[in-house]
Amino acid sequence: MAAGAPRVFVSHLSGVPVFDPNGDQVGRVRDLVAMLRVGGRPPRILGLVVEVVSRRRIFLPMTRVTGVESGQVITTGVVNMRRFEQRPTERLVLGEFLDRRVRLVESDEEVTVLDVAIHQLPARRDWEIDKYFVRKGRGGALRRKGETLTVEWSAVSGFSLEEHGQGAENLVATFERLRPADVANALHHLSPKRRVEVAAALDDDRLADVLEELPEDDQVEILGKLKEERAADVLEAMDPDDAADLLSELPEEDKERLLTLMRPDDAADVRRLMAYEERTAGGLMTTEPIVLRPDATVADALARVRQSDLSPALAAQVYVCRSPDETPTGKYLGTVHFQRLLRDPPFTLVSSIVDSDLVPLPPDTPLPTVTSYLAAYNLVSAPVVDESGSLLGAVTVDDVLDHLLPDDWRETDFHGEGGIRHGR
Repeated sequence: MAAGAPRVFVSHLSGVPVFDPNGDQVGRVRDLVAMLRVGGRPPRILGLVVEVVSRRRIFLPMTRVTGVESGQVITTGVVNMRRFEQRPTERLVLGEFLDRRVRLVESDEEVTVLDVAIHQLPARRDWEIDKYFVRKGRGGALRRKGETLTVEWSAVSGFSLEEHGQGAENLVATFERLRPADVANALHHLSPKRRVEVAAALDDDRLADVLEELPEDDQVEILGKLKEERAADVLEAMDPDDAADLLSELPEEDKERLLTLMRPDDAADVRRLMAYEERTAGGLMTTEPIVLRPDATVADALARVRQSDLSPALAAQVYVCRSPDETPTGKYLGTVHFQRLLRDPPFTLVSSIVDSDLVPLPPDTPLPTVTSYLAAYNLVSAPVVDESGSLLGAVTVDDVLDHLLPDDWRETDFHGEGGIRHGR
């Protein structure tokens, strides 16, 4: 649902079909998963519970939903078929919100929730609860006669967490305001038991982002406490290079077991990275840079750069290659930097503005040479190309810094005396 589109009432989503981009039906919506938040913020919609053909119920993140309209839900086409398991921090909107008795903030009058409206935040894939449709009066015969009204989410009490509450639920809700590096810093200073409890309560994407910022010992500890299928889900959500680094710290049998549980495409990327020495361009690179074919336009490139899940370093340039356009690609033709994309008309072909003068890095390039290369050419990312001319991935400056800083740099308390202070 695009920004400005009408809100969606969840009762209208119950039972609607879910389709992939090719028009094939994946299943039907059975519920929505929400997370309560502190600080008077509306509950966030994490995803949908979808019943597939086998009657198995799976979780579909809202980040994979591209359309909610005309009595149907459209997904990106990538669906995890593992069975849905509700976590302590999650609430089922249809199962737990509807028919719930709550109070109107202004009058303290008790009302019954009949429906819940959700809306998508502008220019993002995040969804929140927007309004409640409620009926005044108590149950029984009066329930049909009571006045119905639609109110803002903030006009109802009973759907938010108390700031002074305890437990993983409230701590996770508080962490939602923080950057992954700051959540990792907080987790690192918790007791091992508490650290695992909080990590288990985070959703897969959030936990993946946080794991990437934790020291290796904490990563291994947390991953080892998760159920194996959940651990595989989290590894899939991590950047392939970070997942490869983490798996390399595990015993061989554990590593192989988790790789087997991962989706084949994700596992293949990780296995490919693990084949390179750690402190080389191949071992440092990510396998998911922005790759475009020669007939793509500047408009196509900018659309890819705008994707919110890209890091700034990866969004700084696109790599032009012949088909296939997934790594390892066809012949690498060159790079187009973001600034050049801003200077040329949208209809311009990227092949006509490609920078082919910059020699790419071989995968066995050692770390000191990679560092000098980025510094010499003032780059935040560099292409890694094999002997056949195929693009294998890209090395970003943040991955290089990880290996240049002291081994214990992630254990530094950024908020301590003399450390980095974060403004509001």
